[in-house]
Amino acid sequence: MLRYLLRRVLYALPIALGVTLVSFMLVYIAPGDPLSAIAPADAPQEVINSLRTAYGLDRPLPVRYGLWLARALQGDLGASIATGRPVLGEVLGAVRNTLDLALAAALLGVGFGCLLGALAGLRAGGWIDRLASGLSVAGVSVPHYWLGLVLTIVFSVQLEWLPAMGASSGDGGAADHLRHMVLPVLTLAVIPLGIITRTVRALVAEILNQEFVIALRARGLGGGRIFRHVAKNAAPTVLAVAGLQVGYLMGGSILVETVFAWPGTGFLLNTAIFQRDIPLLQGTLLVLCLFFVALNLLVDLLQPLLDPRMARA
Repeated sequence: MLRYLLRRVLYALPIALGVTLVSFMLVYIAPGDPLSAIAPADAPQEVINSLRTAYGLDRPLPVRYGLWLARALQGDLGASIATGRPVLGEVLGAVRNTLDLALAAALLGVGFGCLLGALAGLRAGGWIDRLASGLSVAGVSVPHYWLGLVLTIVFSVQLEWLPAMGASSGDGGAADHLRHMVLPVLTLAVIPLGIITRTVRALVAEILNQEFVIALRARGLGGGRIFRHVAKNAAPTVLAVAGLQVGYLMGGSILVETVFAWPGTGFLLNTAIFQRDIPLLQGTLLVLCLFFVALNLLVDLLQPLLDPRMARA
């Protein structure tokens, strides 16, 4: 078990290093000058050159990467070109807001997905199976931003039940914050719901046809005890898929957060892209990618607890 844990941690280190390289290099692929966010169009060339030197943009890319990585390892992601504020503070504040949405959407999507998938697998070919399959296909097919707009029109504009934008109305109460979360959480939960439903349905239907389940039935075990064995065998795969979905919710909510003006990492990424704010864009990408790596490492470490055979692989 210890060897398995150490091996997984060692595997994660080069991936994390690769993440830093990709996070640093990707922002230079896009066209445009990052200094356009702070320098006027008619600024003299001397001013442009001094700003380029101040932000280290006059150095070769390998040198910039090395200096940026050294500072990042010390917790310094630089300062935003557009606002001048520390990038780390802005990113951590946005991460907290995105975590609220991602965890709530994951609980909703994974919880109902496991329930629907288990019912569909146990009643394969029945009306519950057809209903769950239809919902799962619709969930993975509907665009996030379109569903968000529809929910806003129905529940905010027409019915006036829920707020349409932001994280609070200014009073700072927990109830008000939860009301602002409802629509973006429902929007984000649709895709995990569809994916988990299809995954659990396929796993349950496959495991029920395996020989050990037939043997358990032959020994006279009841349906509840047999389902516990089925759930135990399906849990590692469901955990892996659920972990990936939480990571996708953290990094893939840019359109949803933009639609609802939610002050999370997606909204911050959108702002940094349009302002060509390289330090803010690099810092946000780095934190999100490292979170994804850490989440996958956590799933790898938890899976042997559900299936000890994985530790001997």
